[in-house]
Order: sequence, then structure tokens, then C-alpha cells
Amino acid sequence: MDLNIRDAVKGDMPRVHELITELAVFEKEPDAVKITAEDLEVFGFGIDPKFHCFVAEVNNEIEGIALVYSRFSTWSGVVLHLEDLIVSQNKRGLGLGTKLLDTVVKYAEDLGVKRVSWEVIDWNEPAIAFYEKKGANVMRDWDVVQLDEEGIKNYLSKI
Repeated sequence: MDLNIRDAVKGDMPRVHELITELAVFEKEPDAVKITAEDLEVFGFGIDPKFHCFVAEVNNEIEGIALVYSRFSTWSGVVLHLEDLIVSQNKRGLGLGTKLLDTVVKYAEDLGVKRVSWEVIDWNEPAIAFYEKKGANVMRDWDVVQLDEEGIKNYLSKI
């Protein structure tokens, strides 16, 4: 097996999109992905890229991704947010997740950020165990709070 981790390029975005969709199905949200491969190309490779993506290749086929972006913490300063770490279901257990996470952590150190943060669904015990084994602090007493596009419109209609 030939395993390679590299920076994604614009031409990888259709496969990256497929993996994002695979994750949505796994997380029981098959219709939640609104972004397109073309959107990923624009947002990731335009004048002002909004994210950085690493891909994991097995025998020259993309089988995993890690998509990250910088954000700011009022407590810590600049942090790196890991939006998604995805390994194709049929390639799990081969070490791709570890290699991708290793790459993200090295990238974070190179950037000089104060923290890497991400979310994990509370029922995904294999992922939680994986992250804890790597030394991550899974903060089960925090809840994710969001306003989606409709929520934003509804909020603004009331002020």
C-alpha cells in the first residue's frame, strides 16, 4: 500500500466533495451538504482562500481529507479549526486518520497557533476514542451552538 499525505489542489475538490458527502451520510444528515465542488474550488483556491485542505492518498487515490482554517480565540489568540477529518469508510483502520491528524498538528505548530480545535458527534465513540488516544481533550460539557441561514434570517426579522 502506497500512502501519501499532501496539500490539496483545486482539481481534488470533486473527490473532497464526495468525501464530505460520505461523512454527511455517516452522520445521518444526507441532505445537509449544500456546498458544491465548484464552491470548494472558489473558497479554497481564490484570491483569499478560506481554508487549507490536506488529502490522504492510497495508491494515488484520495481516500481521506483534513480541512482546516484559522480563527481567533479571545482566550488564546489565533487557533486552527479542524472542520473535518474524513477517511473513506472502506479505508478506515489503515492509519490514514492518524497521518492526517499528524499533518494538521504539524501545520498548526508551523503556523504558531495556540490551539487546534474541532467537534465530534457525541455518538461517534470510535472517533472520540481515537482523539482521546491522541491526547485530545474531548469537552463533553460544551454544546455546539449555531444559527443556519434560515436561523439568521429569522433572528434578523425580530430585531
